[in-house]
Amino acid sequence: MALQLGFHIGQQNLSITELRQLWTKLDQQGADWISLWDHFYEAPPAGGSQDHFEAIALLGALASETRTARLGCLVFYVGYRNPALLAKAAATLDHLSNGRFEIGLGAGWHVQEATAYGYPFPKIGNRLDMLDEAAQIIKGMLSQPRTSFAGKHFSVVDASNNPMPLAKTPALWIGGLGEKKTLRIVAEQATGWNAAYVSPARFGELNLTLNRWCERVGRNPAEIERSVNLSFHLGLTASDLKKERAILHSAWGPQAERISAGALLCTPSEAIERILDYHHHGAELVNVALRAPFQAEALESYLETVMPGVRLETR
Repeated sequence: MALQLGFHIGQQNLSITELRQLWTKLDQQGADWISLWDHFYEAPPAGGSQDHFEAIALLGALASETRTARLGCLVFYVGYRNPALLAKAAATLDHLSNGRFEIGLGAGWHVQEATAYGYPFPKIGNRLDMLDEAAQIIKGMLSQPRTSFAGKHFSVVDASNNPMPLAKTPALWIGGLGEKKTLRIVAEQATGWNAAYVSPARFGELNLTLNRWCERVGRNPAEIERSVNLSFHLGLTASDLKKERAILHSAWGPQAERISAGALLCTPSEAIERILDYHHHGAELVNVALRAPFQAEALESYLETVMPGVRLETR
């Protein structure tokens, strides 16, 4: 199976004009996937000091201004929006994009922005319960005429979602790395799984764990698409790579080593081999996460050298 290549755009430190130019360029140059992230503040956290746009409003523009790439959000934090409202937004974005939008859900991590905006941020166990309930509601509302659900955190009563999505089988992505609960929820509810910033070997381990969960719940593992997000730190020279490494460590601090394990902190030729390694470990879609400012020359090299090289190897 050919490996798909996409982009995960952080809508920070870029003007609306720059964002429009970026996603139009990526779409025209053959991106298989373009997504945004669901934050109010910048990531990595800097106390809300950087310009950052809200996801759903911006996705409307992304859906209207691109033509071929699959679109999504990897991933919406289920604590920020009522899941029925999120399902309604997803159906609207599906129509705006002519059936290309695919919703993604997660348990969240950015406690700084949640606290600043007045959202409760419960412990991870409760957030995962919220994710499980939200996934069931959204799955129902995107695929059936009426949905009722009564949970601890969320409920709907005979809720409709007209017009329904154009896609006959709407996609539902779930992002996360938790082996005990997150991947079980993926196996039970999702059509796609997304992992962020892990090494190829770790991705392979998690991929096998997901397969085992599928066996336990009676699900065909082939029904679930597998994807990974990689932080974009491509360098054309040794000097470039030294600067990118310094940027990554300065921005992420104690988390830098973890992020580095799932980064394209390498040259273009090395990037081809690294992406193929993820494919070898089960990835069907590899997205690079773009956080501005990034080197325009490095992105051009990725588009013109790395993507064609990977596609040639995975035809």
